[in-house]
Amino acid sequence: MCATCGCGDATGPRVSVVAGGEHEQDDSHGHGHHHDHDHDHDHDHGHGHSDHTVILEQQVLAKNDRIAVHNREWMRGRGITALNIMSSPGAGKTTLLARTIRELGRQRPIAVIEGDQETRLDAERIREAGASVVQVNTGAGCHLDAEMIDRALRALDPADESLLLIENVGNLVCPALFDLGEEGKVVLISTPEGVDKPKKYPHIFAVADLVVINKIDLLPYVEFDVDACVAQAKILNPAVRVVVLSATTGEGMDEWYEWIGSRSAISPVAVDN
Repeated sequence: MCATCGCGDATGPRVSVVAGGEHEQDDSHGHGHHHDHDHDHDHDHGHGHSDHTVILEQQVLAKNDRIAVHNREWMRGRGITALNIMSSPGAGKTTLLARTIRELGRQRPIAVIEGDQETRLDAERIREAGASVVQVNTGAGCHLDAEMIDRALRALDPADESLLLIENVGNLVCPALFDLGEEGKVVLISTPEGVDKPKKYPHIFAVADLVVINKIDLLPYVEFDVDACVAQAKILNPAVRVVVLSATTGEGMDEWYEWIGSRSAISPVAVDN
């Protein structure tokens, strides 16, 4: 159970490697090898009910942050660039990742951690696009956390100097609270969702390094003011960068790739579309 938002269930997350269209490894009850992250995990989640909600939240987030630091150090030591991609369900995260894999995967290794409450559907799409992928099913949980990423890294074993794309559970609230050890936080919204997402979910936009406005190919058919949405995001986070694109048609993808290069020690060259 997550003390910060009340999500989760007794079974905990399930981490599985997806390869060749089959379920290759289930890490629900432990992991077969490790990468010397050198930190302990406290699995005593407690069974009582505390009135000290704020203290519990601070403890949960402090533990998460400690593991996130180790994740970040481990990945930086291997030249791995991790990006945490967050959105509401249906905004186009998986479509964006699949296109990125097909186009950037020719230049550097790409690995993916897929977060969903249930199923391996998105992980199968990622595998078909050409990336190694681990599926994390959170059950009743509404977000990924640093310990889940630690377990997923052990199962995935990404190559040195690879790009690691973390597709968080579809949710614009709780993922904003949890550092995963990433080098950049990406918030993805889509034009059919409406222009007011930054106003409705200010915290996630305030912590974003990049806002991606997706599905601009639908602008002729929906009411969405790109400039107004960008202005709202900038009020919350003046330093945030905004990229406007269509993951379906490819329009604007070069700017997305350029931003990825800016977060990485290895900058991608121009992509031939």
